[in-house]
Amino acid sequence: MDFISVVLLAVALAMDCFAVSMACGTQTAQYKVWPFVWLAFSMGLFQAVMPVIGWLLGEQCLSWVGTFAPWVAFGMLLLLGLKMCYDALRPEEDPAKEFRLTLPQLLLLGIATSIDALAVGVSFAMIETAIWMPVVVIGMVSYLFSMAGSAIGFRFGRLKWLNARLFGGLMLIAIGVKILVVR
Repeated sequence: MDFISVVLLAVALAMDCFAVSMACGTQTAQYKVWPFVWLAFSMGLFQAVMPVIGWLLGEQCLSWVGTFAPWVAFGMLLLLGLKMCYDALRPEEDPAKEFRLTLPQLLLLGIATSIDALAVGVSFAMIETAIWMPVVVIGMVSYLFSMAGSAIGFRFGRLKWLNARLFGGLMLIAIGVKILVVR
């Protein structure tokens, strides 16, 4: 697979990372870089590791990936999105409370957004494509898109007429639905 094709594939895979990071960016009252560096690192790492796992599993994993993986990703994003919506609609005890991403949330978001990368790894194995250059490019592009998404989401979340937490939760649910619909 040529470099341009790998970059285009990486951009396509990074779109979910961008959208989820944007949703997370809307949640914070003050933009602090490190939480979003960790989010971007998680996104980039999972986007890079999942194709390797898919590549190693090859054809044995293909039927499972095609059948169950979209439902797993949908379920994870639905649960996180519903929790964000719930938090948005209940009265806050401290409106200035800072949004935090926990390790379990980082892992769930990383896995949920990278399941399609697992399928890409399976396809790499089937067409006998070397895996290492695409993995590095996919991870880097996902990291960069995630950082950009969180910054844009932060700016978008500053709009006073917008309930940013509700918007972010609905955005995660919409991404999950998209994963089910566009298979």
